[in-house]
Amino acid sequence: MTLALETTDLTVQLRLADGWFPVCDLSTLVPGRGVAALLPDGRQAAVFRDRADRLYAVDNRDPFTGAAVLSRGLTGSVGGRPYVASPLLKQRFDLADGQCLDDETVRVATYPVRVVPPSPA
Repeated sequence: MTLALETTDLTVQLRLADGWFPVCDLSTLVPGRGVAALLPDGRQAAVFRDRADRLYAVDNRDPFTGAAVLSRGLTGSVGGRPYVASPLLKQRFDLADGQCLDDETVRVATYPVRVVPPSPA
């Protein structure tokens, strides 16, 4: 059986210091998986859509290794807190506030996320 991908005209945007930045179409985000987005300043964000259709964005750089890999991490939840686990050393980061669940002294940046319809032509 072949399944058609959901298509929408909705755009996912991240709030940066100078305004909202479009990163991808909502249909690009598969629930439970992440995507990496290149930001204007050269940094990367890891953007996630959970199975309840909530969106999250955190810095893609794993602070323990320096590698830009969090978008490839496994998602889950513990105690109602959604997290992504780094694919390298497996530390878990809360998707809502960036706090490392395994080391309270470490945190990754988070970004507010919104979904917007296309601009009128």
